[in-house]
Amino acid sequence: MQKNNEQWKNDYEDQGYFVLRNYFKPKQMDALRKVISTFHENWKSDNKQFYQEEAFNSSLITGSQYLNSLDRIKLFNFISSNEIMQVVDSLIPNQPAFMNTQLFFDPYNAEQTNFWHRDCQYDYGIEDQKKIIQDTQVVHFRVPLFDEPGMELVPGSHKRWDNQEEYEVRQEENNRVSSEALSTGKEIQLNAGDLLVFSADMIHRGLYGLDRLAFDILIFDSTGSGSIYADYVDSDCLPDKSQLEVIANPRLFLNTLALTI
Repeated sequence: MQKNNEQWKNDYEDQGYFVLRNYFKPKQMDALRKVISTFHENWKSDNKQFYQEEAFNSSLITGSQYLNSLDRIKLFNFISSNEIMQVVDSLIPNQPAFMNTQLFFDPYNAEQTNFWHRDCQYDYGIEDQKKIIQDTQVVHFRVPLFDEPGMELVPGSHKRWDNQEEYEVRQEENNRVSSEALSTGKEIQLNAGDLLVFSADMIHRGLYGLDRLAFDILIFDSTGSGSIYADYVDSDCLPDKSQLEVIANPRLFLNTLALTI
């Protein structure tokens, strides 16, 4: 039995993540795999060197470069489906907005290592990171398309700063490297049809193996300081007027459009 909305919110507030097992129906997963596979094969063909040298993810999945309009509409409807929106509304009750999508896969080079990080570290210095994790909220909704090793997370780190071990490993200081094990880490194995919800600001890393292919939807709280994330939105990844008319529940996208117009 799935937890109710209040339990989801409490788990997220306390731990920074939760998992809903067997959350999506097989037909939903089959349809999603077809669209994502089309994107992935087209993306790999167009980014062959990058893919073979260092890539472990791609983004802008809902854009027009690699998918036709029909497939994009399928993705928009999945992103705004009742299953996703029920969870979104439990965590971000006021003005949740669509930011981006990402696709995570195993590196072509099997020797390439994973790494601990907070998403905000790529845009902000240390002092600003400390502020960001308190003031804003970006949530990952990860849908594994196949069974995979999943993620390793540091529970509770979405609301607190790194301890010494975490900081030295994440920042690669004092001869530590970001691929080292953390004593505070917790592995979350995932199967196709599961939904992993986690804070972008918590300390985390992906676990490679089993030819993983995980589709991530990024949603942000657009109220208050969160409106800064509108700057991260690529307009090509939003539905156009004709697509909005056939999306069953376009609220996420309309909230984003209201910030970017």
